[in-house]
Amino acid sequence: MAKAKTNQPPRTNNEIRGMMLQYFYDRNKSATSSMGKKGSAVRISDIKADLKTKHNLSQQEVQSNLTYLISQGWVEEKLIKKEVQARGGIVIPSVTTFYQITAAGIDKIEGPGEFTMPKFHGIKIEATGQNIITLGDGNQINAQFSDLGQALVELREAITKSEAAEAEKMNLVADIDTIQSQLAKPKPNISIIKAAWDVVKGAAVIGGCASLVSNISGLIANLIS
Repeated sequence: MAKAKTNQPPRTNNEIRGMMLQYFYDRNKSATSSMGKKGSAVRISDIKADLKTKHNLSQQEVQSNLTYLISQGWVEEKLIKKEVQARGGIVIPSVTTFYQITAAGIDKIEGPGEFTMPKFHGIKIEATGQNIITLGDGNQINAQFSDLGQALVELREAITKSEAAEAEKMNLVADIDTIQSQLAKPKPNISIIKAAWDVVKGAAVIGGCASLVSNISGLIANLIS
């Protein structure tokens, strides 16, 4: 008797976005040219075909989440304009759109590095009256939240070194960055921190992360009390 197929639970948009950004990252990493079959930039038809093959994503899932990634600055559009001369000397303009990962998208996966532009570049921090410190992962936060900030850095490192799925790592790291961004403020938005932490605390099931999550839970409880 044939076994019934197991229905796969629907993926969340965050999971899909993680898969898509990883796809653009991997393509850029292995690219031998800017465009073309081995290029870092890719046409929408190829994106949809590749992600259908790799992750069984529908065209609607790809298109809607690509729009989100572009609006957040993780992916960018490149327009290639050409002119085609038809019969009678008529010139017909032609535009082909390619998509590729941005520096911000690469940093989202790898974490900030030596060449990452400081988050508050162009802002005179001293004029705000805040004591801003830079953590080991490159995030800048208000010094009064240094314990929480450092604990999040340690959790982030444990997650990235774990054997968890890459898409799961990306989702967790993205929400850790969201919390860190709020810690740059003298009065963080508590509702944003709560929402992000509801996701990040799920890292407790990842090997080596349970004690870190427990420690952060206490620090966040003190922050929002």
